[in-house]
Amino acid sequence: MATAVAGDEEMRQRIEEHQRARPSAWRTLEVTTHVGSQISQQIGEAQVVIVDCITLLVNNILSQYSPQTSASVVEQEVTSEINELVECINHTKASFIIVTNEVGTGLVPANRMSRLYRDLLGKANQLLAQQADEVYLTLAGLPVQIKPGQHFRPIRSDSN
Repeated sequence: MATAVAGDEEMRQRIEEHQRARPSAWRTLEVTTHVGSQISQQIGEAQVVIVDCITLLVNNILSQYSPQTSASVVEQEVTSEINELVECINHTKASFIIVTNEVGTGLVPANRMSRLYRDLLGKANQLLAQQADEVYLTLAGLPVQIKPGQHFRPIRSDSN
Protein backbone atom coordinates (compact mmCIF):
# COMPACT_ATOMS: atom_id res chain seq x y z
CA MET A 1 0.00 0.00 0.00
CA ALA A 2 1.64 3.22 -1.16
CA THR A 3 0.20 6.54 0.02
CA ALA A 4 2.35 9.13 -1.78
CA VAL A 5 0.91 11.88 -3.98
CA ALA A 6 3.01 13.30 -6.81
CA GLY A 7 2.39 16.96 -5.98
CA ASP A 8 5.48 18.16 -7.86
CA GLU A 9 8.18 16.89 -10.18
CA GLU A 10 10.61 15.93 -7.43
CA MET A 11 7.95 13.83 -5.65
CA ARG A 12 6.93 12.23 -8.96
CA GLN A 13 10.55 11.14 -9.43
CA ARG A 14 10.69 9.73 -5.88
CA ILE A 15 7.51 7.73 -6.49
CA GLU A 16 8.90 6.37 -9.77
CA GLU A 17 12.10 5.32 -8.01
CA HIS A 18 10.10 3.48 -5.34
CA GLN A 19 8.05 1.78 -8.07
CA ARG A 20 11.22 0.61 -9.86
CA ALA A 21 12.76 -0.66 -6.61
CA ARG A 22 9.80 -2.85 -5.64
CA PRO A 23 10.07 -6.56 -6.38
CA SER A 24 8.06 -7.45 -9.47
CA ALA A 25 6.09 -10.08 -7.53
CA TRP A 26 4.64 -7.46 -5.19
CA ARG A 27 1.13 -6.23 -5.79
CA THR A 28 0.93 -2.53 -4.99
CA LEU A 29 -2.15 -0.46 -4.24
CA GLU A 30 -1.62 3.27 -4.56
CA VAL A 31 -4.21 4.93 -2.34
CA THR A 32 -4.04 8.36 -0.72
CA THR A 33 -6.77 7.97 1.94
CA HIS A 34 -9.23 5.34 3.22
CA VAL A 35 -6.37 2.88 3.30
CA GLY A 36 -8.11 0.39 5.61
CA SER A 37 -11.21 0.04 3.45
CA GLN A 38 -9.12 -0.29 0.28
CA ILE A 39 -7.01 -3.04 1.82
CA SER A 40 -10.13 -4.84 3.08
CA GLN A 41 -11.66 -4.74 -0.39
CA GLN A 42 -8.56 -5.81 -2.28
CA ILE A 43 -6.48 -7.96 0.07
CA GLY A 44 -7.28 -11.26 -1.61
CA GLU A 45 -4.93 -13.98 -0.35
CA ALA A 46 -2.11 -11.62 0.70
CA GLN A 47 -0.25 -12.85 3.77
CA VAL A 48 1.76 -9.68 4.38
CA VAL A 49 0.72 -6.06 3.86
CA ILE A 50 3.17 -3.16 3.97
CA VAL A 51 1.62 0.27 4.45
CA ASP A 52 4.14 2.89 3.32
CA CYS A 53 3.58 5.32 4.84
CA ILE A 54 1.50 6.87 7.62
CA THR A 55 3.56 10.07 7.38
CA LEU A 56 2.26 10.75 3.88
CA LEU A 57 -1.23 9.50 4.75
CA VAL A 58 -1.56 12.14 7.49
CA ASN A 59 -0.19 14.74 5.06
CA ASN A 60 -2.79 13.71 2.47
CA ILE A 61 -5.57 14.24 4.99
CA LEU A 62 -4.22 17.55 6.30
CA SER A 63 -3.75 18.93 2.78
CA GLN A 64 -7.49 18.56 2.11
CA TYR A 65 -8.19 21.34 4.63
CA SER A 66 -7.51 25.07 4.64
CA PRO A 67 -5.19 26.58 7.26
CA GLN A 68 -8.25 28.09 8.95
CA THR A 69 -9.87 24.70 9.60
CA SER A 70 -10.23 23.78 13.25
CA ALA A 71 -7.52 21.42 14.48
CA SER A 72 -10.19 19.21 16.06
CA VAL A 73 -11.87 18.67 12.68
CA VAL A 74 -8.63 17.48 11.09
CA GLU A 75 -7.73 15.41 14.16
CA GLN A 76 -11.09 13.63 13.94
CA GLU A 77 -10.43 12.81 10.29
CA VAL A 78 -6.95 11.44 11.04
CA THR A 79 -8.27 9.43 14.00
CA SER A 80 -11.05 8.01 11.84
CA GLU A 81 -8.55 7.03 9.14
CA ILE A 82 -6.28 5.27 11.65
CA ASN A 83 -9.23 3.54 13.35
CA GLU A 84 -10.35 2.27 9.93
CA LEU A 85 -6.87 0.86 9.33
CA VAL A 86 -6.77 -0.77 12.78
CA GLU A 87 -10.18 -2.34 12.15
CA CYS A 88 -8.89 -3.72 8.84
CA ILE A 89 -5.82 -5.15 10.57
CA ASN A 90 -7.95 -6.75 13.29
CA HIS A 91 -10.27 -8.40 10.73
CA THR A 92 -7.56 -9.65 8.39
CA LYS A 93 -5.39 -12.72 8.72
CA ALA A 94 -2.42 -11.05 7.05
CA SER A 95 0.54 -9.67 8.96
CA PHE A 96 1.00 -5.91 8.66
CA ILE A 97 4.14 -3.81 8.52
CA ILE A 98 3.36 -0.14 9.02
CA VAL A 99 5.99 2.42 8.01
CA THR A 100 5.94 5.89 9.54
CA ASN A 101 8.29 8.65 10.65
CA GLU A 102 8.89 10.19 14.04
CA VAL A 103 8.79 13.96 13.53
CA GLY A 104 8.23 15.07 17.13
CA THR A 105 11.78 14.79 18.41
CA GLY A 106 13.18 17.91 16.76
CA LEU A 107 12.51 21.60 17.00
CA VAL A 108 8.99 22.92 17.46
CA PRO A 109 7.84 23.97 13.97
CA ALA A 110 7.56 27.68 13.31
CA ASN A 111 4.00 27.76 11.95
CA ARG A 112 0.55 26.47 12.93
CA MET A 113 0.09 23.98 10.06
CA SER A 114 3.50 22.40 10.63
CA ARG A 115 2.82 22.08 14.37
CA LEU A 116 -0.60 20.59 13.63
CA TYR A 117 0.98 18.09 11.23
CA ARG A 118 3.56 17.08 13.85
CA ASP A 119 0.83 16.62 16.47
CA LEU A 120 -1.48 14.68 14.13
CA LEU A 121 1.29 12.33 13.03
CA GLY A 122 2.26 11.81 16.67
CA LYS A 123 -1.36 10.90 17.50
CA ALA A 124 -1.56 8.51 14.54
CA ASN A 125 1.73 6.86 15.54
CA GLN A 126 0.53 6.47 19.13
CA LEU A 127 -2.76 4.87 18.06
CA LEU A 128 -0.97 2.41 15.80
CA ALA A 129 1.75 1.62 18.36
CA GLN A 130 -0.90 0.84 20.99
CA GLN A 131 -2.37 -1.80 18.68
CA ALA A 132 0.90 -3.17 17.31
CA ASP A 133 2.49 -6.36 18.59
CA GLU A 134 5.97 -4.93 18.04
CA VAL A 135 7.29 -1.42 17.38
CA TYR A 136 10.74 -0.51 16.07
CA LEU A 137 12.42 2.86 15.73
CA THR A 138 15.26 3.05 13.23
CA LEU A 139 18.20 5.20 14.32
CA ALA A 140 21.26 5.58 12.11
CA GLY A 141 19.95 2.68 10.03
CA LEU A 142 19.71 0.38 13.05
CA PRO A 143 16.36 -0.99 14.25
CA VAL A 144 15.73 -0.44 17.95
CA GLN A 145 12.81 -2.39 19.38
CA ILE A 146 10.72 -0.08 21.57
CA LYS A 147 7.73 -2.37 22.05
CA PRO A 148 8.57 -6.05 22.34
CA GLY A 149 6.14 -8.64 21.05
CA GLN A 150 4.38 -11.10 23.29
CA HIS A 151 6.50 -14.21 22.92
CA PHE A 152 4.97 -17.09 24.81
CA ARG A 153 7.02 -20.10 25.75
CA PRO A 154 5.15 -23.35 26.11
CA ILE A 155 4.98 -24.82 29.60
CA ARG A 156 7.16 -27.88 29.71
CA SER A 157 6.42 -30.86 31.77
CA ASP A 158 9.58 -32.84 32.37
CA SER A 159 8.58 -36.18 33.80
CA ASN A 160 11.54 -38.49 34.11
